[in-house]
Amino acid sequence: MLKLAKTVFTQKTHDGTTERLLQLALAYFATYIVTGIAPKYFMNTAPGYPAMNEVQYMVYSTLLSSLFCVSLVIVWKWYRFQSQGRITALGLTFPKEFLYIIPSGICTAVVIPTTTLMYLLPISVMVAMIIMRASIIVISRLIDSIQIRQGILTKTVYWEENVAVVFALFAVALQLLNFKGAVSLLRETRCFIPSFNQLFAFDPGNFAFVRNAAAMTILISYIVAYAIRIYIMNYFKNTRAKDVPYDNKGFFAIEQLSASAAMLLATLAVVFLMTPDPANPKDFVAAFQSSFNAPHAQWPQAALAGIPYGIGAFFSVFLFMFKGRTATFAGLVNRLTSLIAGTIATLAVFFLMAAKPPKPEDWIGLGVIFIAIYFLALAEKKRACELAAAHEIELEPGTEIVCDPGKKP
Repeated sequence: MLKLAKTVFTQKTHDGTTERLLQLALAYFATYIVTGIAPKYFMNTAPGYPAMNEVQYMVYSTLLSSLFCVSLVIVWKWYRFQSQGRITALGLTFPKEFLYIIPSGICTAVVIPTTTLMYLLPISVMVAMIIMRASIIVISRLIDSIQIRQGILTKTVYWEENVAVVFALFAVALQLLNFKGAVSLLRETRCFIPSFNQLFAFDPGNFAFVRNAAAMTILISYIVAYAIRIYIMNYFKNTRAKDVPYDNKGFFAIEQLSASAAMLLATLAVVFLMTPDPANPKDFVAAFQSSFNAPHAQWPQAALAGIPYGIGAFFSVFLFMFKGRTATFAGLVNRLTSLIAGTIATLAVFFLMAAKPPKPEDWIGLGVIFIAIYFLALAEKKRACELAAAHEIELEPGTEIVCDPGKKP
């Protein structure tokens, strides 16, 4: 364990190894904590805080985070994509992978603003946000099943990964528990056999989004866009020929360039072509246009706060596309890392800004997440052995992986 930690924190690792996986997860964890704290500060309405609205913070932070990502991939020349083949269309010759990477970037441009848009609706969106979080885990598992049927994925989804999915979904669903009400009832009766409604927080108001056309459009757009994007990532990962480099950096570069272009066009359309609704105090168009027409005094600081989000985008994509792993495994690592980081960020905001502390269900959910991580660790040990035996990854110097007692890859 100490040797593993030393390698993770002090050495450059090989692509596809467990050590590289841990490095990416830890980096994503760190950036996600900062990303979780920043909006709480800028949207805090207490005296002495910026008191931005959701749209203002989204505009300013996304502006610089996108520019940051695009600038780096251009400076590092990641756009020099290592393709499996080229095609010619409309007089242009380009890598054939662009035919699906560019749509993945457009899906990314849809995913980024939809969470913010959901919060702008004049209804409770608690259940909708839970669905958004859980959907990535479910989508990842479904994509593995689809690509196995298509013959694209030749690896098996281990039973440990399936168990981890169950625990991860349970951790997310804990947000529906009426924990405080259950504890109060237990104290009053001293013999608590809860009914369904007593145990779960099924307030009809939490499901108002189902009857709201805008909310359902946003939710469906988010889920569909993410599903297409994750499918494309895994299609790219699972169809690379052995003699072609696994160029996930090139994938990231083209995806981010196309996402930024799509968001720029959408921004111009909202600013110059759409008409705000003055009767709606939460009108997205009005708030979006005012972010430019009457910029907040602290917009430069909010823009700088978007840089950790931009950095985190690198690690997020590389986790989703991690070499040799199933979509189920990679999606779980990505989402569980963000869920843990979100709890830590909530705790930090509680101490630094006197905000609400993590709820009891957050702590219980954190414990359940660690159970899911335990099963993921079992799956990772088996997968690393499988990949090493097939010479698909190069182990770190001095590393040994025992597949079965007395058997080494």
